[in-house]
This record gives sequence, C-alpha cells and structure tokens, in this order.
Amino acid sequence: MTPWEIKGREFNNCNCAYGCPCQFLAPPTFGTCEATMTVIIDEGHYGDVKLDGLKLGGMYKWPGAVHEGNGEYQLFIDETATDEQRDAIEKIATGKDTEDMATMWWIFNAMCPTRHDTEYRHIDAEINVDARTGSSNVQGVFEVKGQPIKNPITGIDHRAQISLPQGFEYATAEVGSATTTTTGGAIDLPNNKDTYAQFAQLHLNNSGVVR
Repeated sequence: MTPWEIKGREFNNCNCAYGCPCQFLAPPTFGTCEATMTVIIDEGHYGDVKLDGLKLGGMYKWPGAVHEGNGEYQLFIDETATDEQRDAIEKIATGKDTEDMATMWWIFNAMCPTRHDTEYRHIDAEINVDARTGSSNVQGVFEVKGQPIKNPITGIDHRAQISLPQGFEYATAEVGSATTTTTGGAIDLPNNKDTYAQFAQLHLNNSGVVR
C-alpha cells in the first residue's frame, strides 16, 4: 500500500435539508442522495508525489441512501496536475491504497457500481470553512455557490456544526446552504437549490481521519 496523506478544505452540497440525514444514519430527506464535492488540497502527497495546491471535484448520485448502493459518480481533477499527480489523486478519491471503510471515498466507490470516466478540467474554487462560504466551478460541468444559513426573521448568519468523533470524512463540519447548477458531465443534479452544504477541514491518510 502506497502511503498517502492530505490536508485540505472541503465544500459539499447535497439535495437534503440542512443537517444532512446521512450524518445521523437516517434516510435522505427526499429519498435520493445527489451531491457535489470540491476539495482543495493545501498539503498532500501520495508516496513521493506532491499534491499541494491541486483541486478535485466530484458528482455523486444514489437512488436511495448511500449505504443501499446502486449509485454513480464522476471525478474531475485539476487540469494543471501532472500525469503522476492525476493518477495519485484518482487512486485516493476512488478508495485505492486505503484501509477498508476508512474514508468517504472508499465508501462512495464501494456503493457506486457505475463509475464514469474521470475528466481533467479547469477548476476554480474558494473555500472558507470558518466563514461557511465557498464557490466551485468545474469548467463546463457544474458550478456551486455556498453561504451561511440565514435566520429567516433577522437575516443574520446562523451557525451550526456537526461533530463526528468516529467519522470517516472529517472531525467537525460547518453547516451552510448552497446551490448547484449542472451544465455538463455524466450526472445531472437538478434538485440542489438552497440545500445542505458542509464546509470542513480535511486531514486524511490511508487509515482515515487523522485526529
């Protein structure tokens, strides 16, 4: 197993209500699970291959809860990555060289029999975890904009967190709101409008979350 480790920031948007039921092992709000993921790798390596500063996008869709399977996904890797970096990121993001059930990527790969070809695209992304803001544009495929949840009476930002001491993705996530617009790729996500978003610091390796 090739040793790898990444530190970075994650911005996800799914079609569920704020809080995302699957964080609590409950069924999706509307029956299906449909999501985008964007990760900025601030520091990372796969063996001797450095991954600092690269970006990863993903589109995921399941007809029910993730653990019920029958899903599909497509990955998008920063077009600036070298061939070695592309191979490294794809292996990490498909659960290769990862202990069983150790990361969300291992889980997603196991629960998706349909795996569309990875594409190399220009990715613009900004993620501020503490501010609960983010934007991601995978050129020609999808665009996501995220913001804090707003108090419906005062309009003031509302802050909520999810803590998963034994989770396989993050230790703590900031909860927000986001909208995804899809314009290409193999998966359409028409239902992600003002729905659940999470912003998290990632620190992962072959064994899962580094605590």
